[in-house]
Amino acid sequence: MSDNEMLEKEEIFSKVLRAGRRTYFFDVRSTKAGDYYLTITESKKFTNDDGSFHYKKHKIYLYKEDFVGFSEILQEMTNFIVNEKGEEVISERHQKDYQKSYEQELVTADAVVGEPVAASTESFTDINFDDI
Repeated sequence: MSDNEMLEKEEIFSKVLRAGRRTYFFDVRSTKAGDYYLTITESKKFTNDDGSFHYKKHKIYLYKEDFVGFSEILQEMTNFIVNEKGEEVISERHQKDYQKSYEQELVTADAVVGEPVAASTESFTDINFDDI
């Protein structure tokens, strides 16, 4: 089999989902018997200290006999997450202006009173170097 024939056989149907540093590839492939199955590949980009980068890939092979069960559980799990937490992304990594709810309440309360918002020192430890 030539390289072109192999590529044509491999690329039956594909879709790509880009999501930040991750990319998801959905590919329909063919078994030796000519039946189809699905591969889902997660590719994540990592940057090295020197500026070069590499990708780590994880792949799932999904066969027709598992489609119904996989689809049902995926739908159940995604519904659970949306019902419990909503669709809003609340991760600090995804929102540069993200503030924890108690910080927002402090800002709102202080703004109402008209006092400036003080910086939190809860995680700061005062060290006296004379004691060392």
